[in-house]
Amino acid sequence: MWCVAELDEEYIEKMEDVLKTYEKPYNPGEPVVCLDEKPVSLHAAVRPPQPAAPGKLARRDNEYERRGTANVFCAVEPQAGKHFTWPTPDRSAAEFAQIIGELTNHYPSAKTIQLVLDNLNIHCRKSLTDYCGDRGGGFIWNCLTPHYTPKHGSWLNQAEIEISLFSRQCLGKRRIPDLKTLRREGRAWNRRLNRACVKINWKFGRPEARKKFGYDKHLFKRSMGLVSSAPSSKCLSSFP
Repeated sequence: MWCVAELDEEYIEKMEDVLKTYEKPYNPGEPVVCLDEKPVSLHAAVRPPQPAAPGKLARRDNEYERRGTANVFCAVEPQAGKHFTWPTPDRSAAEFAQIIGELTNHYPSAKTIQLVLDNLNIHCRKSLTDYCGDRGGGFIWNCLTPHYTPKHGSWLNQAEIEISLFSRQCLGKRRIPDLKTLRREGRAWNRRLNRACVKINWKFGRPEARKKFGYDKHLFKRSMGLVSSAPSSKCLSSFP
C-alpha cells in the first residue's frame, strides 16, 4: 500500500511527468532509465556453515559478526530489460557522480537519457560538478533529462521494483561479509537478468492515476469538490 501525504498541484505535476515518460514508445535514442539506491548491512559468519550433503540439510549458526554497511545503486531500463547494479562503500555525492558517469558510458549513441530518480539531495548536477569539475560534470549532466518523482512518491520509480528484485534474488537471507563479495554477487545477478532480458511491465499510467486520485487532467484539481476541502491523504491499496 502506498500512502500519498498530500495530493497538491506539485505532486500531480511531477507524477504526470514521470508517468508520461513511462508511456513513451521504446526509443533507443532516448532510453528511459530509473535509478535508486539501497543500504546493505554486511554480516560475516562466526562459525563456518555446513553445506548440504546427501541426506543432510545445510546448517548455519545463528551467531554472526556485524561488518558495517555498504550501499547499492540500482538502475534499470524497463522497456529494454537492461539492469545495472553498483555496490559502493556509501551513498555520497562522489559515488553518485561516478555512477552517473558509468551509466552514460553504457549509452554512447543516445541523444539523451530520460532518467527517473527521487529527490535525494545528491541527485543533482552539483554532485557531478563538484566531483568532475564544472566542464566535465556539466557535460555528463547534459546527457540526462531528469524526471524527479514527487516527495513521498518514490513508488512511481520503477527502480524500487529493481531494488526489491535485488533484495530477494541476490541478497536473500545470505550473509555477505564485505564490499568485494557484494560486488561479485551483484555482477553475477546482473548477468543473469541481462541474459534473460527481464523487463518490467508497468501498467499504471496517467489515465489510471486520474481515475484513482480523482483530479482533472487539465486543471490539476480534484474532480469532486474543492481542492481546499479535499482530504490531505489518499492510499493506493492496489493498482487497477
